[in-house]
Amino acid sequence: MIYRTFRGGVHPPESKDPTVDKSIKRAPLPEMVAIPLLQHTGAPCKSLVKAGDKVKRGQLIGKSDKFISSAIHASISGTVAKIEKYSHPVLGSINAVIINSDGKDEPDPSIKDTEGVAKLSAEELRGIIRDAGIVGLGGAAFPAHVKLTPPAGKIIDSVILNGAECEPYLTCDHHLMLEKGAQIIEGVRIILKLTNASNVYIGIESNKMGAAFLMEKILRDARDKIHNARIIALKTKYPQGAEKQLIKSITKREVPPRGLPLDVGCLVVNVGTAYAIYEAVFGGKPLYERAITISGNCVKEPLNLLVRIGTPVKALLDLCGGFTEDPAKMIFGGPMMGLTQFTLDLPIIKGTSGIVFLSKKGLAEYKETSCIRCAKCVDVCPMRLIPTDMIRLVKRGEYYGASEYSIEDCMECGACAYICPSKIPILQWINIGKAEV
Repeated sequence: MIYRTFRGGVHPPESKDPTVDKSIKRAPLPEMVAIPLLQHTGAPCKSLVKAGDKVKRGQLIGKSDKFISSAIHASISGTVAKIEKYSHPVLGSINAVIINSDGKDEPDPSIKDTEGVAKLSAEELRGIIRDAGIVGLGGAAFPAHVKLTPPAGKIIDSVILNGAECEPYLTCDHHLMLEKGAQIIEGVRIILKLTNASNVYIGIESNKMGAAFLMEKILRDARDKIHNARIIALKTKYPQGAEKQLIKSITKREVPPRGLPLDVGCLVVNVGTAYAIYEAVFGGKPLYERAITISGNCVKEPLNLLVRIGTPVKALLDLCGGFTEDPAKMIFGGPMMGLTQFTLDLPIIKGTSGIVFLSKKGLAEYKETSCIRCAKCVDVCPMRLIPTDMIRLVKRGEYYGASEYSIEDCMECGACAYICPSKIPILQWINIGKAEV
């Protein structure tokens, strides 16, 4: 079998074995949740509740009148304790709604199964997706209703379902395909109605062929409902799951510099997002929980979990049996593009795909040496940039020159720093340059 791929990239140790056979387990109801009012790309929400209010699971508690934003819902039933600044895994801290559970987990009575889904217009479907607060669950957390509203003149002919999950350790998307494949395909059907796309590609890396075969069977059974859908086997390589690289691997189209997938007629949707769309449209369910992976070389029992948004990390550790040794690093996301964190009080947010704990012996410590001009960073850069020259200019403070080398097009995947034999923190220098530019 020929596996499709793109130019560049690296293949770090996959480290998926600890959870590759672990089905998604529902985490117990947390005693308290801290739900940030900004968990998405775009404008923050304003709280619709105040301290002392009683709330139900799925109740709308935060909203913005801006188009690029995403509604926030209560993930448990209980009492609003307070609204205050709280730790955030991306932003440092931001206003959050703190809810103490009443232990009943009562649903908002307004949440009901949607009737006559087949008769709903595209605008009605977008409204359901918007009101459910669905964002991209692959990490970027871009509001789904915005992504599914193409600008005038932009024609989408291809929908790409992203099942690559190329980050080491993470397997929650893999298990969503294994356990919720039929529902994911129903979510894709809704997306097709919104985009009028004529082609559907489901990209799955070669280390997940069990999921590929299962999704192929589901597609065959649904062939009368969804046409021109194909499973595309991808070479296991990082960052295969990045939008531009996925489009290149599958369609051979190249998104222009600083362009969007829409510019080449493509729309990329994560499998978790498609499943959330299915739940919202058919079951009226807002996005108040998501699947995540908790793994790492010092976690006693790594797991895939279905977790309520706002659950503090420390509330999940007992489920994993704690640690076999003290962790030296906690990463929200995968180890390649994830963000190192400093406290177990951090809440799970919509964009959290996993948490990786690494012990000191699992961390490689290197001493930086001089660049040897080997050009390995150039060879692996999936954006065809020249990292070594860009950081040379950044170190000199020549940011205009770095911009001429297209430093803004860096996707911050970290492949260059990973492969560098001199162990130069290339990505950190590039981030400094991008901020200055």
